[in-house]
Amino acid sequence: MGQASGERAEFAEFYKELNFMPDPTERAVCSGPIAHIGAQEVADDLQLYQSALTSAKLKPEEAFMCVLAPGWLEHFFHNEYYASDEQYLFALADAMKHEYKAIVDAGFILQIDDPALPDTYDMIVPRPTIEEYRTFAEVRVEAVNHALGGLPEDRVRYHICWGSWHGPHPHDLPLKHLVDLMLKVKAGAYSVAAANPRHEHEWKVWKEAKLPDWKVLAPGLIDTCSNYVEHPELIAQRIERFAGFVGPERVVASTDCGFGTFAGYGKIDPEVTWKKLRNLRAGADIAGARL
Repeated sequence: MGQASGERAEFAEFYKELNFMPDPTERAVCSGPIAHIGAQEVADDLQLYQSALTSAKLKPEEAFMCVLAPGWLEHFFHNEYYASDEQYLFALADAMKHEYKAIVDAGFILQIDDPALPDTYDMIVPRPTIEEYRTFAEVRVEAVNHALGGLPEDRVRYHICWGSWHGPHPHDLPLKHLVDLMLKVKAGAYSVAAANPRHEHEWKVWKEAKLPDWKVLAPGLIDTCSNYVEHPELIAQRIERFAGFVGPERVVASTDCGFGTFAGYGKIDPEVTWKKLRNLRAGADIAGARL
């Protein structure tokens, strides 16, 4: 999250004391045409993952592998080459499609991680209107679909969240303004944060949102920014809420995001992480028995 944001402005003292993600002293710059050159590195990662799954007696078709969306990569490299942001975005998509395809071809489910879809809203200064931002976000969805071209939707998951940093989050864009755009992504499953105190109430969004009949919702049911361990019964109740809208066979118990990787304030203890995940399994079992 950059320095220029509504949240940073409102909670300046909090972020100053926290010293969370200070402004970088250097910045990566795109100064020439983008091309995919990492085929061997991707192949090595896939082989390593395959070996780990084999050791654990698991199958690759049951596992997913996370890769960043073009719209999130856009945040990390300043464009000084392409004539427009849209040209730059689709050049990133053209480069990333090779990695996406390699993951699916290796037998894994591909998860596209795209916190930028909701999160960029608070990074644009001055703040756009909701309609202006939706126009901005729709281009990012088109770029994701461009990169996914030709891949089977049932082997793709799409994840959005509002970041996994341990902050106040009152400036997060509500899910209701983006859920229809998210559902335009050509994926078989949609993963969205739904357990943290800022977004848990948004389960009601699925009362109106129309999840396509054959697709799956993977809501976050445990908070990845808190050391509180959710009770299995709470997790079961959360599952049942979503099941009431989309059907029990189309809810996959998930996490809000990746678990807190930030040192110092708000770090999630590894033992706590494993307990949370065990309770996620237990809560799913309770809900499954009842449903």
